[in-house]
Amino acid sequence: MKELLLEVLGWLGYLERPAVLLQVSLTVAVMLLCRAARRRRWLRRFPALLYTPLGLAALGLIITVLSHLQQPFGLMRLLGLLWLGSFSLTLLHWQLGRWLSAPRLHQLESRLLRPAYLLMAGLLLISEVDSLRDLAVAPLGELFGVQLSAGKLFHALVVTYLVLVGCGPPAAGLAWLAQRAVGFSDGSRKAMELMLRYTVVALGLVAVSVHLGLNTTALIAVAGGLSVGLGFGIKEVFSNFVSGLWLLFEGSVRPGEVLMIDGDPCEVRQLGLRATLLWRDRDNAELLIPNQTFFTTAATSYTASDRMRRSQVSVGAAYHHDPAAVLALLEATALEVPRVLPEPAPKALVLSYGDFAINYALRFWIANPMDNIGICSEVNQAIWRAFKAHKIEIPFPQQVEYSMVWPPEQHQTNTGRP
Repeated sequence: MKELLLEVLGWLGYLERPAVLLQVSLTVAVMLLCRAARRRRWLRRFPALLYTPLGLAALGLIITVLSHLQQPFGLMRLLGLLWLGSFSLTLLHWQLGRWLSAPRLHQLESRLLRPAYLLMAGLLLISEVDSLRDLAVAPLGELFGVQLSAGKLFHALVVTYLVLVGCGPPAAGLAWLAQRAVGFSDGSRKAMELMLRYTVVALGLVAVSVHLGLNTTALIAVAGGLSVGLGFGIKEVFSNFVSGLWLLFEGSVRPGEVLMIDGDPCEVRQLGLRATLLWRDRDNAELLIPNQTFFTTAATSYTASDRMRRSQVSVGAAYHHDPAAVLALLEATALEVPRVLPEPAPKALVLSYGDFAINYALRFWIANPMDNIGICSEVNQAIWRAFKAHKIEIPFPQQVEYSMVWPPEQHQTNTGRP
């Protein structure tokens, strides 16, 4: 470890050279000038995309001048190439944006393209100031009795990252082929895909450990310690992991379903291995529900077989109106609301005789349970307009006050007065 630190500290001596400082200063100045020109649009006739090529051209001109003056320019040329690489990533982003969706493009850039560019840039800069071979053999210490070097650790980290990032598409392809061959559900395919991914990751970690030369006995000891940790420290995480796999295989909770959570309809967006992501329409909130909750708490699904749902609104009408006429008017009014399904037909019912009104219920079917609140509001407004047009009274509680005399025996009701 000390040798590696000494190598890194030796880079400071390289950076203190006047020629190196001059190249870095000129390169940074050209980049800042190009950025300021793009922001303030100094060249109004030029599109924003052409400012970077102009800056690269200016940098190339400076390199030509340094070459004629027989001054060092290697670092400036390397920085120019890295600038060109960054500009190429921007062009590639615009080109891929025509074919890929925004989430897929962001995932590709953040997990593969930009890390690969940063890794290449780091290696090129290190090779400019030092020898990569000398750094690769620098010892870092011991791990489980095995001597580690910087090169071995670097290779192990790169392989581990590639396994974590690159195991997704092959696992998805194998799961799709298995689904076509066997014919199981999409939830089972997703579960198989995740299990294949974790299997590949586990095998990749074992291969990296073998590459490092770790003792198998030490690996078994680490696995035993992890099993104890699963039993005591992270049993909830492991329980959610198993519950997520079970839900995917069973297919009881699938993306796109609508579940009732705390009285609100929520749509399942993503079923992960630890938690399920649901979306609540009324406040545009995303809920993370642990997977094991679905095994311990009852949940109502409105989309297990289809997305149709029966909804209901309640209303009262005065006693002097014919109930048959009110029922017919309610059913006809529901059919006038665009988002109410005509089949099954709406049904109006007499629920009870209240203190001030006859209580009615109007039941109707909707196509999307997430629109239930909005459709109920539309139906209630339509009922108000229909009752007003047909002069049907919606009564409300009323109180009548009588004046009392004393003693009470001398009191007469209103009906007894002339």
